[in-house]
This record gives sequence, structure tokens and C-alpha cells, in this order.
Amino acid sequence: MLDPLIILVALACGMASRAVGLPALIGYLLAGFLLHELQVGGGDILHILSEVGITLLLFTIGLKLQPKDLLLTRIWGTTLAHMALMQVFFLAVFYLAGHLFPALELSFSASLVGAFALTFSSTVFVIQVMQERGEMASRHAGLAVGILIIQDLAAVVFLGLSAGKVPGPEALLLLLLFPLRGVILRLLTLSGHGELFTLFGLTLALGGAEVFELTGIKGDLGALVIGAVLAGHQKAKELSRNLLQFKDLFLVCFFLSIGLDGWPQREMMLLAVVIGLLAVAKPPLYFLLMTRLHTPPRTALLASMSLANYSEFGLIVVAVAASAGWMEPQWSGAISLAIAVSFLIASPLNRFSHQLYRRWCQRLQTFETEQVRATWPDTKGTRVIVLGMGNIGTGAYEAIAEQYGPEVLGVDDNDRKLAAHRAANRRVVAADASDPDFWHRVDLERVELVMLALTNHEENKLVGRLLEDLGYRGRIAAVVRFAEEAEELENCGISAFNLYAQAGSGFAAHAAAHLGAGRQDASG
Repeated sequence: MLDPLIILVALACGMASRAVGLPALIGYLLAGFLLHELQVGGGDILHILSEVGITLLLFTIGLKLQPKDLLLTRIWGTTLAHMALMQVFFLAVFYLAGHLFPALELSFSASLVGAFALTFSSTVFVIQVMQERGEMASRHAGLAVGILIIQDLAAVVFLGLSAGKVPGPEALLLLLLFPLRGVILRLLTLSGHGELFTLFGLTLALGGAEVFELTGIKGDLGALVIGAVLAGHQKAKELSRNLLQFKDLFLVCFFLSIGLDGWPQREMMLLAVVIGLLAVAKPPLYFLLMTRLHTPPRTALLASMSLANYSEFGLIVVAVAASAGWMEPQWSGAISLAIAVSFLIASPLNRFSHQLYRRWCQRLQTFETEQVRATWPDTKGTRVIVLGMGNIGTGAYEAIAEQYGPEVLGVDDNDRKLAAHRAANRRVVAADASDPDFWHRVDLERVELVMLALTNHEENKLVGRLLEDLGYRGRIAAVVRFAEEAEELENCGISAFNLYAQAGSGFAAHAAAHLGAGRQDASG
């Protein structure tokens, strides 16, 4: 059982971190180091729960995964080139550190594995930050997650080789997962929408990971694969939402366990802090590689900023290497501290990443390739823009198009949605609503109405501020879910439609119309 003091300290540090504008996960990380100083141990249960959190994280990533996206050159090319260059960079850092601090006794094998561990970026950090900002559906989030998945696969390959585990012939039976997809989805449908549905999802993630372990394949990779098998179906999206709170709660244990593992020796601690600060070298290289591989500069910058950190998988790599005798156990504490420092650096970078792009956009656009320029969307003749072409946005588009026809433009960042809308002869373009480059290509003098069907309050506010900065004088309407959100947007001059509060009046109008039609039929 977890010590109540652990829960209390984690809550207090998480609240304090949020109060100063940092992600709560920074507070959890600091809570772990504080609990270590208080000599409070989490025991085996904390590590078990943290492993469950990582398994659920990879499972939910798999649920949203599109395997064909990993074949894009800008994803696999960026990942492999960045990992190779970072490996060389950190080998040079360790070589220099070994000469400056002989007491560290850095062997070549330790430096090699340590450098490899530092080439990864944190899946947990990126997902947490993107979810808090409501950007998980954005192109830069998709790019960052794609890079992280390939990095995680590289880590899994290393762990498999280091453990000397070779998948047995029974691993071939795992190929049955693909023809069983329809059966699993049918069972998910039969399980409804409540606790049975969530329990089934937990069973798929944890049970599936255990099945992969039995065949000699890393369980975390198994959870990712099972999620990917189900990806693309509506039930997969619902399952991802249902497991969100479980995943986040268990990941708190993961961040606590990093700090609870303790501190390294003084020289190693100094090296860890320097390594943590060197995380700032990652974004420029990511940006350069992404843009050379035909990624728009804004997408490249936002994705690069989110990857300016070290990974929890680095800890796993180091722990396995230490158990194999390739490096000293204190490396785990050093990498933990480096991760903590990198998180502290990455948090403000990500918090102000949109502002940074707006400030330096003209200089950053010089990295844009001709291939990217050829994909600029056509926005000519637009009078009404609908941002977000989900169910709400599609309904709004259809209603407003009855009056404005082809002068209505739908905007979304999801390629599958866009393909479906184009098949239905709707005028849509691929763009990010918060991208200033998109708005610079729109004739805002002609646009009369912008409809924000994004359902994410922070993104609605961001777009509203952006349009104000660009001098837009037309009307803005937004969908909100809570009264305080509506009040905040109204104070900014944005007309707010409370989805929940006004759904009742719409339902009543719909029912009254059917009631009137029924009476006419009866009288006729």
C-alpha cells in the first residue's frame, strides 16, 4: 500500500508546479527527490504502478497510431539522423568529462550506452504537454509522437538484444492479432460504454503486454502493437478517452520513482546537470533535419521544442546496462537528474513556443522548401471559415453553406477527415487553426465570420488572440462546454455557444417540430 505521505507530497508539489505555470509532472518529479531526502520509500508497489502507467501510455499511443505515417521520410529520416548525430555528440561530451574528472572512470562501454540513452526524448513529457494544450490532434504532435515511437522501437530492440532474449517460434502466433481485429472490436462494442468497457481496455493493454512477454518480446512494445491493431476505429478513440485518467494517475508513480531512486556521487551529479542543460542542443538539430525533409517551419519548431528533453526509456536502458555490468549503478541516478533538469528546461520552451514562432516567423520561414510552398492552401473568395471539421464543425458547415455556398471554407488538421469531406464535396483545406502562416494567406478583409468548432478552450483563446493581433474586424463564434469558458470568451469579444447548456433548447425545438408534424398527420 502506498504511504499517504507520498500521495500528500505528490499532490502538494503538483499543485505548486501548476501554480507557477509549469506542468504538474515537474512537481511529481521534484516530489520524488523530496521524498528521498525524507527517507520515504515507495516500495515495490510504486514501481509496479509506474510500469503499468508506461504500458497504458504506449497502448493509448497505439490506439491513435497510423502505421503508414511512420513510413514518412520526415519521421523516420529525422529520427535516425538525429539519433546518430546525438550519439556522436554525447560520446564527445563523455570523452571530455572523463579527462576533466578522472574520478568518474568513464569506460568506453559506459559512455557508449549512456550516449545512446540520451538520444531519446520523453514520450511521457510530450504526451502530457500536448494533452494539456489540447494539441494532440495537431500535425506537430503527430510528427513528435511518430519520432518518439521509432525511438521507443530502437530502445525495445536494444533491451531485447541486451537481455539475450530471442522471440520463440510461438511469437509467430501474434500475427493472428490482425485477423482478430474485427472480433476484438465487436467485443468492445458489446461491452457498452461504462466500467465493463474500461475493464476490457485495461485487460487488452496489460494482458496483451504479458502475452508478448511470454513470447520473448518486450511487453511495452506489445501494448503499442495491440493498440495500433485497433487504431482508426471509433471504439479505439473512445477507449483512449476512457483510459486517460488511469494512465495519468499511474504515470504520477513513474515520476515519483525517478526521484526516489536517489542521488549520484558529486562529480556524477555535476555531469548530470551539465547533460541536462545540453538538452537545448536537441531542438535546433531536430528543426534543421525536419525542415530539410520538407516539414513546414512552424510544425518543425513546435515539434522540436516538445522533444527538448531526455526520455524515461533512457533510464530503462541504463538500468539494463548496469545489471549487465556495462556501467556503474550510479548512472541511473545521474540520468534521472539529467531528465529532471531537461524537463525544467523544456517546460518554459514549450509554454512559449507559439509566441517564439510568431516573433521569429519571418526568419524561420527562410527554411521552408519549395515542396512545402507548393502545398499552401487555396483560400481565395472565402467569407466564412469553420475551424475544426468534426461532428460539430461539419454540422455548422452544412448549415452556413446553405446561405454562403462555396464561400464557406472548412479547416482541419486531420488528413482522414479531410479526405472524407472532400469525398462529400465540401470545400476544406489542411491547416492548423493556431498557425499564423495560414492566416497570413487568408484575405481577412473579406472574411465576415470565423466559427471555432474546436471544443478546446485554450485553443479557442489562442486563435482569438491571434486574429486580434492580425487586425481581424469580423465576427468570431466559438463552441464552449462550461459557463466560465463562455464568460471568458465573451469578455474577449467572441460569441460563445455553450454546447451543453444550449443542447437542451435545440433538443426541445427538434422534439416540438416532430410533435407538430405528428399532429398535422393526425388531423390530415
